[in-house]
Amino acid sequence: MEKIDVLAIGAHPDDVELGCGGTVALLAEQGLRVGLLHLTRGEAGTRGSGEEREAEARAAAAALGAVAVDFLDCGDGSLRRGEAEEDALIEKIRRYRPDIVLSPAPSDRHPDHGRAHRLVEDCCFYAGLRRRAVGRGEPHRPAANFSYMQNDAFVPAFIVDVTATWGKKQASLAAYSSQLYNAGATERAEPSTKVASREFALGVEGRARHFGVLIGVELGEPFWSRVPLAVADLRAVVPRGMR
Repeated sequence: MEKIDVLAIGAHPDDVELGCGGTVALLAEQGLRVGLLHLTRGEAGTRGSGEEREAEARAAAAALGAVAVDFLDCGDGSLRRGEAEEDALIEKIRRYRPDIVLSPAPSDRHPDHGRAHRLVEDCCFYAGLRRRAVGRGEPHRPAANFSYMQNDAFVPAFIVDVTATWGKKQASLAAYSSQLYNAGATERAEPSTKVASREFALGVEGRARHFGVLIGVELGEPFWSRVPLAVADLRAVVPRGMR
């Protein structure tokens, strides 16, 4: 596997697509090599199976233009952050050698999301230590780890205009037929869930429209950063639209 530029990591298949699918597609359109890494296969979910979720994740990654899609076994429904899980993630970071990592936010409604944030943040640092995870690749530390929004809101450090790639994000979400609402799909004989509801689907677009308005565009995806952002051209971060 050749080096990739951006590695988007989620606790479960569909996390990345829901939180930052438009950004992933935009980066791919800009010529960057983007990969998706799912820390579990969503095997403990109410609907579908781990095998079904994996197949859906591969189709979703293709819709976004990702060059790689990968999986770890950190335990859905009780995401583990022990040394074995850290070493496995360190190995993936060293394998793909991304400059930028996109990951879940520090706190969220689903406990796995917050656990995933801490695991990713720790491993982005540990992956650069020569004497950690010896034999699992050459040390590499990503330059930045930005967190996308899922259920719980936060004040974003920046918002990405994803108006042009919203269709690709929708196509990636449509791949998750076992999990998410699809107006034209046959109803599955499985329990109803929040994420499979029409209201949730409307909320995904509504949130994107809200954050889009804040930067003067139609649709936006918000991100959190633990550290300040480096800005080379102040004009590039000025909101667009009507003043």
